[in-house]
Amino acid sequence: MIKPWKKVRSTPIGDFRIFKLRSDVKISPRTGKEHDFYVLDSVNWVNVVAVTPDQKLVMIEQYRHGSNTVELEIPGGMMDAGETDPVATALRELREETGYEGEHARVLGRIWSNPAILSNITYTVLIENCRLKHDVDWDHGEDLVTRLVPVAEIPKLVADERIGHSLVVVALYHFDLWQRGIKKYSK
Repeated sequence: MIKPWKKVRSTPIGDFRIFKLRSDVKISPRTGKEHDFYVLDSVNWVNVVAVTPDQKLVMIEQYRHGSNTVELEIPGGMMDAGETDPVATALRELREETGYEGEHARVLGRIWSNPAILSNITYTVLIENCRLKHDVDWDHGEDLVTRLVPVAEIPKLVADERIGHSLVVVALYHFDLWQRGIKKYSK
């Protein structure tokens, strides 16, 4: 049976605005030996599955610096300081990035962003009946184009690797499970 590793010490290494890096020394329950691990601490993130009345997803295209690619994604972002409700964050991000608003916002799922190195959670929030109601309000580092994509086209876009952001694919999977009646709302 896999057992948790005991933390011996934790040392902050750096604060890089969107994440903090720390080094944790832990003891293997199997060998009893110490090992050093690096962990990125970040606030929680939110991905927004925004559906229009005519069954299109409100999506965005944006340049991603890590991959040097333009990615087709769903709106989303980091929970700001003081934000504790992923639904409120999702509503804010959808409005800022696309100008859209909707109804019946609720959490469809949550997932560890990357449990090997990250300590945060990414929430998937569904918002229905989305309509364009506002001008966009991008952060200084954002340059986005809004795209309306028929829900029926999403599986092919993922299969063709046109949608390549892993956390976006997970959010779309939560949405697919919800559409098929397998996934209920998260609490």
